[in-house]
Amino acid sequence: MTHGNTAPTAITQDRPPGLEPSDVLSAPLRMKFDYTRSVGPTIGTFLTGLRDRRIVGVRGSDGRVLVPPSEYDPVTADPLSEFVDVADVGTVVSWTWVRDPLPGQPFDRPFAYALVKLDGADTALLHAVDVASPEQISTGMRVRARWAAETTGTIHDIACFEPGETSTAGAQTRASDAEPVTMIVTPVDMSYKHTASPQETVYLRGLKEGKLIGGRTDAGDKVYFPPRGANPTTGRPTDDMVELADTGTVTTFCIVNVPFLGQRIKPPYVAAYVLLDGADIPVLHLVLGCAADEVRMGMRVRAVWKPREEWGYGLENVDHFEPSGEPDADYETYKHHL
Repeated sequence: MTHGNTAPTAITQDRPPGLEPSDVLSAPLRMKFDYTRSVGPTIGTFLTGLRDRRIVGVRGSDGRVLVPPSEYDPVTADPLSEFVDVADVGTVVSWTWVRDPLPGQPFDRPFAYALVKLDGADTALLHAVDVASPEQISTGMRVRARWAAETTGTIHDIACFEPGETSTAGAQTRASDAEPVTMIVTPVDMSYKHTASPQETVYLRGLKEGKLIGGRTDAGDKVYFPPRGANPTTGRPTDDMVELADTGTVTTFCIVNVPFLGQRIKPPYVAAYVLLDGADIPVLHLVLGCAADEVRMGMRVRAVWKPREEWGYGLENVDHFEPSGEPDADYETYKHHL
């Protein structure tokens, strides 16, 4: 790792240019969290109805019944509040076949997604239709809701639709004494593969070796950290890679006082933009090692690296920045980097 070197150092790389395609890094990534939100009176009425095995729409200014209900009139933009019960039986307006279901979808076998216009509604509801093959579904087919065994006030209370003309809710439809639905928790789970650009690959491989590497178009151009594939002002490739110091200047910062789920540091603490020596773009990171109210614009800081055996291909190799003890930088030196 570099300490105390304030000028960017040119790095000799096979690529870019010269980086072989097989050298480019890629990795599977997964983003997973629970998203909690309030639903408001309109969607709350719809979800409360589902919990009671009823489907509720709302009447617009032009007389149409919208399902799911819209909070605002699509014609006048006025708030809507005239709720209308519709049938749980309807007609397929259009459909598509899902040959290879993904995790989290309604079925682990092939099925159809369809827009279903329920009797009494003027708009269509998107949901799954449980049929064995695409030959068993068609536009104009009559379908009915198959309700979940236990309803909780989410769209999953309708397990799916199935061919049929008669409602299966029957005596199961009830007016619940429970409180109206006001909040929902939606699990978010997205898996994907990220393939780094050639410039990002050099940057990530540098971090694995304890180096902070930026990129620029040429010796007279701005140094971007992390490097970008192209200069955003000229569009020219940023293939001139430079090693930067792990010291820098706090340009702006925020004191985090509010706790949140998954937080690994007890508030208060500081998230700051640090302009590394030799770079022209600040990077967001933690500033620790002093009281939060001691952090200030212009404060000189240095990187605190994790133990070498914990290094991977990521900026988290730098655990945080801490005060370096140097005099504060003059405002003129970083005023264009706020």
